Amino acid sequence: MNLYPAIDILGGNAVRLVKGDFDASTVYDEDPLSAARAWIDAGARYLHVVDLDGARSGAPVNLDHLRQITKLGVPVQHGGGLRSLEAIGEALGAGAARVILGTAAFTSADLLERALERHGPGRVMVSVDVRSNQVVIDGWTKAADVEVRGVFARLIDRGVQELAYTNVDSDGMLDGVNVENLVWVAQAAKHGHLIYSGGIGARSDLEHLAKLRAEHALDSLEGVIVGKALYEERFTIEEAHKALAGPPAD
Repeated sequence: MNLYPAIDILGGNAVRLVKGDFDASTVYDEDPLSAARAWIDAGARYLHVVDLDGARSGAPVNLDHLRQITKLGVPVQHGGGLRSLEAIGEALGAGAARVILGTAAFTSADLLERALERHGPGRVMVSVDVRSNQVVIDGWTKAADVEVRGVFARLIDRGVQELAYTNVDSDGMLDGVNVENLVWVAQAAKHGHLIYSGGIGARSDLEHLAKLRAEHALDSLEGVIVGKALYEERFTIEEAHKALAGPPAD
């Protein structure tokens, strides 16, 4: 499994929210580029960058930060405010390896289809963000009119291959993995590639993820996004990589 250290940009700072609440943000670095460089220097192979200002406003705000970060040389997946083909193209043009669609994937079927057709399924990821058993959109502020249990299969039927799942109720809480939710989500996304986010607070959580993947044959589970636990030094990038690799083969 791959590790995606998170850099969430709000007001020009690298921050982390608690349960998706913009009023409960903590600034961990006043310079997102500095945060990105620190993760890469520590061994990060990928980065997960979210424009929280863009997610809230509905259009990209922090593309200049994205351009600087992508020049550091590791693949970056980027989301936040990408609700038009122009915005998607701008993010990819700024160096993103793939874009992450959230709100647009559930409010504009035509946009998702056109993005997949224009850029290919490998460069367009859809994020399914769930709070209180509801898919949420518009920077996690509104519920989408979609049924959670069937959403992954429907997205895959529409041509989506890359999926992210965030348990917003656990995001930033460091309270561990919701095993029941993770297993059914990974099974529902079995014909795609899934990245998990939410609640990671200790190296043991990552070890648990790797163990669940092996025991339940969750081959779709490709990686995990981690933010607050890394910023608060609950474990290092190197320790995370070792944990996600799983136990050595007999």
